[in-house]
Amino acid sequence: MAPGLRELQAALVTQLLSASCGESELPIAGDSIPAAARLRIHRHHVLSSLSKALAGTFCTVHRLVGEDCFKSLSRDFVQAEPPCGPVLAEYGATFPFYLDAHPLARELPYLADVARLDWALNRAFHSPLERPLAGADLAHVPTEELPLQRVRLTAGATVVRSAYPLARIWAACQPDAPEDDVELGVEGARLLVFRRPDDAGFVGLGEGEAAFVSSLVPGCSLEEAAIAAMGVEPGFDLPLAFARLLALGIMLRCSKDDLVTG
Repeated sequence: MAPGLRELQAALVTQLLSASCGESELPIAGDSIPAAARLRIHRHHVLSSLSKALAGTFCTVHRLVGEDCFKSLSRDFVQAEPPCGPVLAEYGATFPFYLDAHPLARELPYLADVARLDWALNRAFHSPLERPLAGADLAHVPTEELPLQRVRLTAGATVVRSAYPLARIWAACQPDAPEDDVELGVEGARLLVFRRPDDAGFVGLGEGEAAFVSSLVPGCSLEEAAIAAMGVEPGFDLPLAFARLLALGIMLRCSKDDLVTG
């Protein structure tokens, strides 16, 4: 019995992502160009396009390791973990974990964390813009009820932590960077990545701020988030941190739907 469409599609994917493209048993029609040659051409385009998509998403990693190394890394990753959907901006979530386990991590131990920052920036950039919480939204709330207010982060906002100075590494990899030498022995990074009106960006956080922001999940009150922050930084200045986060526009008041589904 002839294979069905699903079987043919699965076999084609296997052929396109295989380490080599030899003779194929797939029923590929052709005239002057042999089936194996047609398959090699298609395979080259698939791997090349997915590799370029990853280079666009993980641009800092790409600049760190160079074109040839990134091409090798990305093609191996594509063959091991091809995309599950058609939107290439959503492809690559597991690339940092792939780099964690790669031998290159012994030489560049910060590489996977750089990839996590790249991925967080990508997610934030493609997240919808939301109207953030403003000071005026809380003006009518009685002072004693402020600690009980429940807020969450705007879409795409997240905290990226690393034992390495990610912000300095990222800055050194930018095209207009004045220098590319980074001292790796300094304090690690706690970066808040978030959506801005025209792009995505990040700012550094203190230990208490990072704990506070990480606690802003649906259902958590400001008081509970402050307790988490003071647990790691006893001198945490809540009014100062809250004012800074308001200015950054990364918080929303929780709706009833947030509390039900969060």
